[in-house]
Amino acid sequence: MASEWRNWAGDQRCRPSAIVSPGTREELAEVITRAVERGARVRASASGHSFTDIALTDGVMVRLDRLDRILAFDAATGLVKVEAGVVLRELNRRLDELGVAFENLGDIDRQSLGGSLATATHGTGVRFQNISAQVQALELVLADGRAVEVSAESDSDGYRAARVGLGTLGIVYAVTLRTVPRFTIERVDSPKPLAETLERLDELVEANDHFEFYVFPHTQTALCRESRRTSEPPRPRPPAATYFEEVVLENWVGQLFALGARYAPSQGPRLARFASEQVGRSVKVDRSHRVFASERRIKFTEMEYGFPRAHARVAVARVLDLAARADLRVTFPIEVRFVAPDDAFLSPSHERETCYIAVHHDRTRPRLWEEYMRGVEAIVSEYEGRPHWGKRHFQTAATLEPLYPCWDEFQAVRSRLDPGGVFGNDYTDRVLGPSRRG
Repeated sequence: MASEWRNWAGDQRCRPSAIVSPGTREELAEVITRAVERGARVRASASGHSFTDIALTDGVMVRLDRLDRILAFDAATGLVKVEAGVVLRELNRRLDELGVAFENLGDIDRQSLGGSLATATHGTGVRFQNISAQVQALELVLADGRAVEVSAESDSDGYRAARVGLGTLGIVYAVTLRTVPRFTIERVDSPKPLAETLERLDELVEANDHFEFYVFPHTQTALCRESRRTSEPPRPRPPAATYFEEVVLENWVGQLFALGARYAPSQGPRLARFASEQVGRSVKVDRSHRVFASERRIKFTEMEYGFPRAHARVAVARVLDLAARADLRVTFPIEVRFVAPDDAFLSPSHERETCYIAVHHDRTRPRLWEEYMRGVEAIVSEYEGRPHWGKRHFQTAATLEPLYPCWDEFQAVRSRLDPGGVFGNDYTDRVLGPSRRG
């Protein structure tokens, strides 16, 4: 057996029979075909930023860290072909040097490109889609070692399945991205009364290119982030100021609050109110990728659900009521974001404007976080909530199938590209069902 593998939070772990890091497409194909000859299943582990057991395997774990090269760039179209193992932070830097950027990004840039696509990672902005919707084509290596490229033109169903594939269709070797000319964002962070924010929610969402807000339980303040694209040149803040705000305040102080609530639970509401009161107005004007991304150094566990935007106000209010229960000891804020529809078969934003609610809890308190998250899941399920594939949820294939109009189309692609179920694991068997043989 290989050494133990753990995810970023440290609460998902496994001992694969082998952990391999191919450096070329040919080496990747050889790894897969050798595993198949031994009767082993194959999973790509990406960067381990998922909170579920999606990457776990007792078979062969493929790490794509060495597959991080830009393979082609067309300045006229903005198309960039890049290997799927590249970490988003590094890819953003390289794209910026080419004069281009992702149209939208999530708030974490430590994931690999392939992993972020497989789980439908998203940012915020009601006119902007998730990362997978910015894909022109994907090149997969299948169980027999063949490389196939899927695009809207070559294989429409394969393209719509593979963009959010949960790693079940093959190993994504390379991705062709649609980029846009690099741009600058002005982001204004400011506290607003929670009641006012919920009352003006549609206005705030529509008035900004990118809008999100956070709310600590036991408080009546929404910490709003309003971002607009601007023609102004970037005005990067001094590194020391950035470090103090994004590392010291948002991480170290937050960790102290979490520890205080863990060991002195009666102080949780007071700490939450204190944390909320410390946030003032700040402005950041910089290249898009440096504004989108935030530092996340506190280890926690997380659930996130997407549901129709029309239910945002009532769902947020109900989740906040749940988070305020003293027995659940919730100290982490609730995060609310908005995303445009897309057409990937298993995207939580499939064919609907989506509001996402993310909730977090102390990963060392499984009884508490599970009760809290089951409660959140029960609320959002009333609004046809779909889980973020990289975050905790308690769904199975039987409960998920009715939520996705193109479930059968995805399963048909899965049985066509991976008829033997080589790229599955216990997680995919649970949430998708065992692979249907073609």
